[in-house]
Amino acid sequence: MKIKWGHHLLRILIVIVLILLALQLYLLKGAQSHTIPAKRTNVNYSATPTLLIPGWGGNSWTYQRLIHRAQKGDVAQKAMTIWVAPNGRVIVKGSLNHHNPIIQLLYIWNYTSGYEKQTQQLRRVMFMLHDDYHINKMNVVAHSYGGTEFFHAYLRSPKLQKDVKVLHLILLGVPVDESFGRKTRYTPLLVHRSQDQNFTQLEDAIDRHSLTSIKQIDNWMGQTKKGTDGAVPHVQSQMLKTLLLGQKVDYHEHIFKHTDHSQLHQRKEILSRLMKVLWNKQ
Repeated sequence: MKIKWGHHLLRILIVIVLILLALQLYLLKGAQSHTIPAKRTNVNYSATPTLLIPGWGGNSWTYQRLIHRAQKGDVAQKAMTIWVAPNGRVIVKGSLNHHNPIIQLLYIWNYTSGYEKQTQQLRRVMFMLHDDYHINKMNVVAHSYGGTEFFHAYLRSPKLQKDVKVLHLILLGVPVDESFGRKTRYTPLLVHRSQDQNFTQLEDAIDRHSLTSIKQIDNWMGQTKKGTDGAVPHVQSQMLKTLLLGQKVDYHEHIFKHTDHSQLHQRKEILSRLMKVLWNKQ
């Protein structure tokens, strides 16, 4: 009887694992691409790609609504999907164009306890884009840990900063220093109380190499209650201002009220503003 129950339990576990694998594959299929005419007079079309970086556990759903709105409005086109595996293997589908191409990055596994693995994978992807596709400038949109990974991948690589310029970086609920909670009010003097070794690494990287490779940063945060979007306290994002002291970066900060952490990449108001910032004629 016990053996039969053991076999029955094993079958159940196998079915659960197969279902989870199928779900993961579905979540990693990438958003659909639709060709756009690129004829809107108020849109600035170019070959400069925009790289979309998801956060912890992020997948196709993260930027699906943004991509859909951009294509439906003939503003930008999903041109390429990049999958990167934990072992660093990179799979690319699609090709770039002159219609504000969007590159959707998908981590095959981003459920790790930290973001160091994803940082390494992201750096590999960015070098590949430069070496194989001759990309020397781009825009970047990053949500949550995706932005943290970008800073560590990019700022800690002098070669990458030299080879690839970032024209516009839009951060959505990105923690930079995780030493502090939502009840801490931001002040530049918090740097002396920081206990985040990852933040110190970014400080050291900027001290060694002045930040001249990022032109503009928009640091956007949500708010469900005072000081937090329900997942990332504002102060953890605002510590970015401390890193930028003395750097020639055009920096802007905005808090969207009644917006939780995931709504930062879903709300119509935010997506419309994001598309205007990236692609509208000034």
